[in-house]
Parts: sequence; C-alpha cells; structure tokens
Amino acid sequence: MAAPGPRRLSAAFREHLRLLGLRDFPCGLGSWNKSRFGARTSPSGQEEDEDLPLGEESPQALMELLRDPHSPWALPPGCSPQDQQLRDVAVQAPQLVSGTRVLQVFRSLRIVGKGVEEVDEDLLQLQHLEELILCANQISRVTSANLPRMLKVLELCCNAVADLQELCSQPPPQLQHLGLGYNRLCGPSQDKYLTADFWPNLVSLDLCFNNLTELLELVSQLSSLQKLRVLVLQGNPLALIPAYRGFVVDGLPQLSVLDDIHIEPDERHQFRGLARQPELIRSGAQVVVSIGKIKGVPDPSALQELEVDTKAAAITYSYCVTYEFTEGEEVEDGGSTEVTTIHQSPAVATLGADSSAWDMGETKGQQESAAVEEPMAHAAHLFVTPGKPWADTIDCSYRKEHTAKDLVGLKGYLEAGTIVSVVEEKVLSWPVDADSEESAVTNKKAGQGLKKDGGKGPVPKDKQKQQEKKKKKQPCELRSDPPIRRTLGSRRVSLEALLATEDLVATVCDFGILITEQPLQPPSLEEKVPKADLPLSPGKRKNKDSAEPEEGQGLEAVPLTVEFQVQLLRWPSAAAQSPGSTVAVDKAP
Repeated sequence: MAAPGPRRLSAAFREHLRLLGLRDFPCGLGSWNKSRFGARTSPSGQEEDEDLPLGEESPQALMELLRDPHSPWALPPGCSPQDQQLRDVAVQAPQLVSGTRVLQVFRSLRIVGKGVEEVDEDLLQLQHLEELILCANQISRVTSANLPRMLKVLELCCNAVADLQELCSQPPPQLQHLGLGYNRLCGPSQDKYLTADFWPNLVSLDLCFNNLTELLELVSQLSSLQKLRVLVLQGNPLALIPAYRGFVVDGLPQLSVLDDIHIEPDERHQFRGLARQPELIRSGAQVVVSIGKIKGVPDPSALQELEVDTKAAAITYSYCVTYEFTEGEEVEDGGSTEVTTIHQSPAVATLGADSSAWDMGETKGQQESAAVEEPMAHAAHLFVTPGKPWADTIDCSYRKEHTAKDLVGLKGYLEAGTIVSVVEEKVLSWPVDADSEESAVTNKKAGQGLKKDGGKGPVPKDKQKQQEKKKKKQPCELRSDPPIRRTLGSRRVSLEALLATEDLVATVCDFGILITEQPLQPPSLEEKVPKADLPLSPGKRKNKDSAEPEEGQGLEAVPLTVEFQVQLLRWPSAAAQSPGSTVAVDKAP
C-alpha cells in the first residue's frame, strides 16, 4: 500500500468550504427560500409578495440563525470576517456563490493549524485572492508559481520554512507583507533573497524567531527595500547583540517600526552614524546575572540536636545559590565562583568531571521532581555563589557579567530557561586524637629516664602539673570531613521574555515552606500522669486555655525564597524609557 502523500492546501480549502456550508440551510437554495427567488421583485429589490408560503423563512430570520452565537448554524471560532460575509451573501443572493463562482468571490483565505504541507497549483483558481494566511501548519517550502498574482499579503508564521529559493523564483509582484516568523531560516544563506529584486513593493517583513545571525549582511540586503516600513527581527540570535537596535535604525533609514516599537526622531538621531561602525556588532551578547537575598532557611542549630553521633564534632553550615548559563560563553574569572560543566540529555542533567565536589545524591529525587519539568537541550555551566553563614536573611550580593559569543547557543539557553537552586553545605570537623601519641612519647621518655637515673623513683608532682598545663595551652587541631551538600529548593526560571524586547527578568523564586525534623522532647509531667489525676483549679485551667492561642500566634512559617534576575545588556533607546519588566513571583509546584 502506497504511503499517503503530503497534505495539500487544496484539500484543506475544500474542507473549509464544507465548514462554511454555503449550499446548506440556512444558506444556498432550498425549500426554505425557493419561492422567493422565483417571485417578481420590485426595482428597489423588495419582493412584491410579502406573504411567505408555508415552510419558508424570511431573509431576516435566516440571517439571525447565522449571526446568533448560540445557534447551531453559527460559525465556529477562528473564522475570518470574510467567512461571515460569504454566508450572508449565500442567504441574500445564493446564486453568486454557487458552483465555481464562489472561487471568484474569495479575497482572503485563512487556513490555520490544519496540517498543510504543500501549497499546490489548485490555489491559482482563486484568481482574485489578495490575502493568504497559512499559520501553524507544516509547510517547509513554497513554490511561488502556485501563488495567485494578485496576492498582497502572505503569512507563513509558525511553519518549517528553511529555504526561500523556491519562494523567490516567481514571487507575486504586488506583495506588500511577507510573514516568515517562527520558521527555520538560518543566515547568511537566506539573506540574499530579501532584496528589492524579489520584493519591490514590500512594506512589512516579519522574520522574528528564526536563527538569523549575520546582522551586517542582513541590513545590507534589506537596505534595497525602499518601501519597507515595518520590520520584525526579535527572537533571532542577531537581536541579542547590545548595539542591534541602533545598528538597524541607522542602517535602514526608511523604517518606521522595528520590533513593534515606533522609531522616534530622537532615537534616530541618537544612533546616527552607528551603521558605519560594524566592529560594534561583533562583540557578542552580554548578560548580567544578579542574586540577592535568601529567606526562609531553617535554623541549623535545631538540626544539630538530632546529630547523635556527631556531638564531639564542630559543625559549620553555609548556604549558596547555583544557576546555569550557556556553555558557549567566555568565562573571564572564576575567583569567587565555582564553575561546573553540565551535559544536558533527555534524562536528568548530570555533572561533568568536576562534579566530585558537588555530590547531590542525597537530594536527587527532590531535584528531579521540583526542577526538571522539561529537560533542557543544551550544554551549560553551573555557577555557584560564595557560601554564606546562616542568618534569617542571607544577603548573597552576587553579580556576574557573562559574555556569550555563540548567539545561537544563547538563544537556546534563553528559550529553555535556567535552573536556580539553594544549596546547604555542612562540614564536620573532628579533633585530632593525639593522646595516644603523646602517651607513647611520654612512656618512652620515662623509660629512658629510669634507665639513666638508675631507678630514682616516679616523676615529681610539680613536673606532672607543668606537663598538664602545657597540654592545655596547645591549640586543638581539627580534621574536616568532605562537605555534605543538600539542595533545599530548585526550580526553573523562564527567560523567554529576553528574546523579545524585554531587557530584564526579575523574579523571586518561591520554593515553598521547608519541613524539618524536630528534636525529640522528653515527656512532660502532664503526659506521664493522666489528666484526670491532675487536680487543677478553675483559675489555672482558664489561664492554660487562654495561653494556647498566644503560643500559636508567634509561629509563622516563612517560605524559602531567593531574589534572582537576569539582564540582557542593550544600548539605551530613546523610544523605550520605561523599565524592561516587572517583578513577578514564581512558586514551585
């Protein structure tokens, strides 16, 4: 059995016509309106016979059936205004949309999310088509010879177009808008097709969220489009460069709107001459990560009471925050920041060769359930803030600037987001047991003294006291065990806003309230003796009852939170004076 071919646009169009029901009640010709079109009409278009035969409906009643949203004949959501107009025509003058005449009526065609893979030659039957919207399909290539010549708007957003060669072989000469956002275009091989040789009347061009990387080459090609007024490039790797907007504004003086932001005269004056300095766009992207205060960490002194086998050890606790950043960056300094490579896979992220210092085995299950919702598909570095001692509010005061040369990798990192974790480090330090060594040395010296003195007798008491004082004066040496690290909370932070026009993502990561074990308390006298056997005066009973709510009032659980923000450095624009984003609170599930 032969495999089914690609789904064609003509098949989706026929399904669309069936959905409109232009030949079915209450549209088209049938028993519900047969006498109306056979009767004589007045010069004004009104019927001379006002009485309708039994079983027929007036045009007004039929129109109400089409326009009432609760009617079973109402159009489903997502249809265009032209679809409603066609149905109105099918009620008032059904002969205009019967047979192949309906193909001459279409001015706009909207086929969205129907799985179309191929734009076939049957589309040429819509000779008067001016607008073609094919968003959210599976189109990988478009043959321009199959597009109507009258086409003015072509929207191919959210498809799989990776090559523009076939689209530019015989493009519609009157096309004014070309939408290629959210496709698979990669530069600079596709830049050569974006010139006036192919699109002489283009006014609006949408190339957002592709993988275009060569800003200098792209601006050079687009400069030939003298009628171009609206351009969208956000979401491409090239838009992450700090001088991106200024370079485009100065390099394309005919533009009026860039990335949905109007270009004001002050902004154009501010960036004047920037297009003649191409070295400014080769510096890579700059991202600043800042981490503020940690709140809600449980007091570790309560946990020390549970340590039965470590009472002789000195226990120190410190707390830090870890986050991931794309692997394709230039690591300038690692003095105060520990860097570990993470290799992401469809399973759980695993640490690289340096991971012996960061053993997360104790909390692997917690990390998997709390943070790894959708695995990231890129390699990254794990950055660690300097450890801080416990406090009610731990101020990390961390700031690090990252420079990313791999713009495609940075885009993938921002799309996937980063994982932020709060880590507790516990170090046990034990006193060095030197008593056995000192006693052995003392016994040896004592034996030598006995032999030398010929058995003069035991060591005097004053000498023994001096030796004991000398022992007390010596500092106690401690031997530290390897640190034990435990992840207190972990969650993913979305950074997709930085791919658009936002400059800053500032959030307070909320990991919830940590539940810690409480030390066992010895039973009180009231628990040992039954309450019935305890004589209580009425006054004491009243005081006890009134004290219970007061005890509960002072206990307020504080969730574990950390302040985290990522800023994409961009050259300031006169058109955008408001802050790039607002602070949001993300709560862990």
